[in-house]
Amino acid sequence: MQRRSFLSAAVAGGLSAVTADVLADAERKPPRVGLIGTGWYGKADLFRLLQVAPVEVVSLCDVDSKMLAEAADMTAERQKSKKKPRTFGDYRTMLKEKDLDIVLIATPDHWHALQAIAAIEAGADLYLQKPISVDVVEGQAVLAAARKHKRVVQVGTQRRSTPHLIEARDKFLKEGKLGKIAFVEVYCYYHMRARENPPDSKPPEHLDYEMWTGPAPMRPYNRLVHPRSWRAFMEYGNGIMGDMCIHMLDMVRWMLSLGWPKSIASNGGIFIDKKSKANISDTQTATFAFGDLDVVWQHRTWGSSPNPKYPWGATIYGDRATLDLSVDGYDYTPLGGKAIHQDRVMELDKYPEDKTEKDLEKHVAPAIRGHMIDLLAAIAKRSKPVADIEQGHISTACCVLANMSAQLGRSLTWDAAKEAVTGDEAANKLLRRPYRKPWVHPGA
Repeated sequence: MQRRSFLSAAVAGGLSAVTADVLADAERKPPRVGLIGTGWYGKADLFRLLQVAPVEVVSLCDVDSKMLAEAADMTAERQKSKKKPRTFGDYRTMLKEKDLDIVLIATPDHWHALQAIAAIEAGADLYLQKPISVDVVEGQAVLAAARKHKRVVQVGTQRRSTPHLIEARDKFLKEGKLGKIAFVEVYCYYHMRARENPPDSKPPEHLDYEMWTGPAPMRPYNRLVHPRSWRAFMEYGNGIMGDMCIHMLDMVRWMLSLGWPKSIASNGGIFIDKKSKANISDTQTATFAFGDLDVVWQHRTWGSSPNPKYPWGATIYGDRATLDLSVDGYDYTPLGGKAIHQDRVMELDKYPEDKTEKDLEKHVAPAIRGHMIDLLAAIAKRSKPVADIEQGHISTACCVLANMSAQLGRSLTWDAAKEAVTGDEAANKLLRRPYRKPWVHPGA
């Protein structure tokens, strides 16, 4: 779809004229964009941005030289200028140029905080993939940097920009049609945990494994680690809590205007699959207590889903109705009256290139596009985007704290003002992970 056609269609479809003006202004002076992390979701984010705004992608960075070269060729094909971006193996070298208006970060989780802070200090606004950090203190440091340098940071919790979920919030929750809400379930039953146990080996020549590992503990290289299966290891993230719970918990917090929970309690472990190399839990529950509302998470990477229509999603219970929500649609079920179902929006007719893009989650593409448009509008107005860094920090920290609760075997009472666990010295020591030298923790 041509950009000018997009602008006209956007306004006709409900996008504000102000936002359309923002995109038209970008047409006159294209923002200069850089991407750190050119793998699966890095390209998905970048190419959605190219679909909705006339940006110029000038820099790409990755520690995998093969992946980097492929991304550079693909980007040249996609962008209007047809220019191939500069390529870098070290994000610090890329950011030294200080010529980027927007930086997208889509590296493994253990890199997010250091790269986000460096990009902010280089003067760029950010699209930062979730979670924003692997520990709570990292998240505090990213938020502080964004506020100090007055940078706009959109976090990749794109449920806040998913068309049918916005509709569900506006039609049912804002109008009070569920009545009093006192309980929410969030869950994931995908069999997504790595089940293999391949031997360790020598890293491929095109991968700088030392730099890939960065501040994380050094493990022997294993093909599960790169690309994509690194989430099987707690050294690089926070397991399924940090990957999948954050999306649905953040969505619920947004829909119900929730801040920090008062307490977090979690239990879980490796109960079924004890033979794979993965060290993340295959079974876990967590309760986030928000006063007179409990939000309860559950994931299992085995067995069946209680509701086959909703293997990953949220169910909001009110005393007048129930609302089931997922990336695929929603179901509103009142205690009396007619139930309402809505399917996801795909937009494949508007963006036919989505049909053939390798590994693209086609149903998520509209949400990413909406998230990018919202980011550009916030940059133009110097305002907070819908998934502002503070909201990303809260949702990230909640998932980190849940894992800490499971590790310690006790509930954690959270002091939101101090951002510390009340009366628990051992827990507060876990708010900051140790870094591998010579990398220095931003909260040190």
